[in-house]
Amino acid sequence: MRFSADVHLHSRYSRATSKDLDLERLFLGAKLKGIQVVGTGDAMHPRWLDEIEEKLEPAESGLYSLKPEYRRIIEGQVPASCAAPVRFLLSVEISNIYKRRERVRKVHNCVFLPDFAAARRLQARLERIGNIASDGRPILGLDSRDLLELVLDSSPQSYLIPAHIWTPWFSALGSKSGFDSIEECYGDLSGQIFALETGLSSDPPMNWRLSRLDPYALVSNSDAHSPRNLGREATLYDTELSFDAIRRALADPLDPGLAGTIEFFPEEGKYHFDGHRLCKARLSPEETARRKGLCPVCGAAVTIGVLSRVEELADRPAGERGGRARPFTRLVPLAEIAASSLGLSGSETKSVGGICRALVESLGSELSVLIESSLDDIARVAGERIAEGIGRVRAGEVEIAPGYDGEYGVVRLFPEAESAESRGQLALF
Repeated sequence: MRFSADVHLHSRYSRATSKDLDLERLFLGAKLKGIQVVGTGDAMHPRWLDEIEEKLEPAESGLYSLKPEYRRIIEGQVPASCAAPVRFLLSVEISNIYKRRERVRKVHNCVFLPDFAAARRLQARLERIGNIASDGRPILGLDSRDLLELVLDSSPQSYLIPAHIWTPWFSALGSKSGFDSIEECYGDLSGQIFALETGLSSDPPMNWRLSRLDPYALVSNSDAHSPRNLGREATLYDTELSFDAIRRALADPLDPGLAGTIEFFPEEGKYHFDGHRLCKARLSPEETARRKGLCPVCGAAVTIGVLSRVEELADRPAGERGGRARPFTRLVPLAEIAASSLGLSGSETKSVGGICRALVESLGSELSVLIESSLDDIARVAGERIAEGIGRVRAGEVEIAPGYDGEYGVVRLFPEAESAESRGQLALF
């Protein structure tokens, strides 16, 4: 069975997240986006784990479905075109902040658990270490290696994936507080790490430039803080639908079950370039080197982004493939394509929402529209301009002002001179 999974995300119990992040709306969002396996997020938070146990029931081995009484609340909003099943997988992101070798380390780790018994065992261990009720993504003064040990103790099937491994401030390989290798971060247990999350600001070809990453499967997830961001990145599998099959596809290099990933254009990620947000200074790695790492406006040190960090550690030229390379597809979210195609500055307008709903209701889930639908069918539903925008994304004809220092990159699909022409299509929606 071929399916997509987005398993790193959050609930409404995490800070700076949408209040709409409950299980019902995650279920709805996954249906509309075309995600068949969605993470619960925040599974260590006591109130959220209680809610997960109340609302979910066992489905395939290690996966859960929303109970019928809760599905009924939301299913009326699901068009017939998005009828694929949705399963939940128990997941949590943990923020590890600790000192190693006289340096403060800040590493985010994603943990995946095969059942509620394992989740409760890990929860009991972590609540002795820190306050797991204050934030859905708990902040713990616990070494990443020691967290991995606790995860493995919770169940032989539990596993840990380092989150968004290149993010400057909070990741295993980040420029500000990370390490130079996975082995250095996880020590004697590094052999238990078999997959890495590349994050929004990098893509597989950037990671293939490091031969030290060849042993690892590369995965992608949305890290969604609201339902609308589900599926902006995802991992594709071609295997049976179960926790064990997903784990095996990641852990066993010979297993063919890992089919590939769905990616942002990495330039759109908010840490791709170097820069200083307060001064609106965006710098390429070459510019940063020329300026000795200092902001051209105020003279302060800039935040070193993902591209520079990859360049620093890379031992291969761009274009070479890594040891566990899989196919990947770069996408721009449908709402952003619609907004850019129509010359709008925001993707949350009523007009953009109308276009997205019309396409999904007529042609299938968002991922299906973006990847599989014919441009003729898209044009029939949403107009030639939207079809051309999706066609440009598929062809990689995307202009992006790269993200830097916490600011997302800005996507433009059409030259400025074309923007006024596009607004005539707004009347259709």
